[in-house]
Amino acid sequence: MAASIQNPAKCEVRSVIRFLHAEGEYPADIHRQIVSAYGSIMYRKNVTKWCRAFSDGRTDVHEELGTGRPSVISDALLRRAEEAIQANRRLTLRELHKIILEVSMTTLHECVTV
Repeated sequence: MAASIQNPAKCEVRSVIRFLHAEGEYPADIHRQIVSAYGSIMYRKNVTKWCRAFSDGRTDVHEELGTGRPSVISDALLRRAEEAIQANRRLTLRELHKIILEVSMTTLHECVTV
């Protein structure tokens, strides 16, 4: 057996799925070939999902933008937090939350510590 390809990009694997699907291969056979070349990096159900997407007309192998939860805090809110901290360097998180009521203390904590 040939050595497996280490750390492939997700789009690389999806390109292989797209190519083999266009060649008329079944998802189970595509999965078997991916496992032999790359190792166990993708479940068979995901190969089937991608084959279905390519059958439905999808051509892009990259992830769609905007997936996931949208950010709650805007640039304007970040600027307000930064200005408040610059004005008083000893400002506590609770005091900052009283100034910026639009977001939770958890979100403010993440913004301040990052």
